[in-house]
Amino acid sequence: MSTILDKKSYIYEMSAKHEPVLKVQSGETVEIETYDCFLNQIQSEDTHYNSIDWSQINPATGPIYIDNAEPGDILKVSIDRIQLDEKGVMATGPDLGVMGHRINDFTIKIVPIENNEAVFNEKIALPLNPMIGVIGVAPNEGEISCGTPGDHGGNMDTTLIAEGATLYFPVFHKGALFSLGDVHAAMGDGEVCVSGIEIPAKVTVTLEVIKGQSLSVPVVETSDSFAFLVSKESLDEAADIAVEKMVDYLLERTDYSVEELTMLLSAAGHVQVSQIVDPLKTARCLLSKSVLQKLGIHKIF
Repeated sequence: MSTILDKKSYIYEMSAKHEPVLKVQSGETVEIETYDCFLNQIQSEDTHYNSIDWSQINPATGPIYIDNAEPGDILKVSIDRIQLDEKGVMATGPDLGVMGHRINDFTIKIVPIENNEAVFNEKIALPLNPMIGVIGVAPNEGEISCGTPGDHGGNMDTTLIAEGATLYFPVFHKGALFSLGDVHAAMGDGEVCVSGIEIPAKVTVTLEVIKGQSLSVPVVETSDSFAFLVSKESLDEAADIAVEKMVDYLLERTDYSVEELTMLLSAAGHVQVSQIVDPLKTARCLLSKSVLQKLGIHKIF
């Protein structure tokens, strides 16, 4: 039976300064309740921009202290289940997202969830892709807003972070201090309008400490692939470093040269966009597990 963490325990920045709201053992399962990214403030399409408290954006439920997690370890987070609320919300406006320079009005769309689809309008119902926008641990230094991604995770807005996926995070502080929030019913790579279909949710995760191995940036594993997630000021820089992290990972585990691995990634790897609308941009370098197995690697960590 999993422990339940109420959504009322939330933070707006990931930091070692926060006292944990829950302590668990490695291997324990937790059901985490979340607000949507607007703290559930938007309940109507008539909501005015100035009626929203914009200081209360991207709350993450937590932090959770994992016993025996020490700096230099890896925190393994298995996403066991994502349960969505009955409706989501989208918003965009002037100076928001990629097209903000051409948008004149702050616009809200309420998106009902019906028959396992997101009802965008009378003609368009979209398949659900429940995924987590904000997820991570306390960063190495300082306080980082839950709206910003980094080496600790945070607002990576990566569509692969879905039910059945496994995340690996570097541990920077004792207990790791894990939090998550900003769940989407569906989102396209890029999150171009600055919001996916934002929705309250319940997320069930299993938290496990991996000893004897280290990591510098988050990694996501799915049923058939894995990817290094990197966030930097420019998308170009994020993409370049994600590729380099993948090459370094493979160098440590094979007898292949940098030249061979670079050519292999050029033939079989995929550099993809996670999001382009947060203070830092997030890119990923993805490789199929079938290729990994041919290299003799049968377990990510």
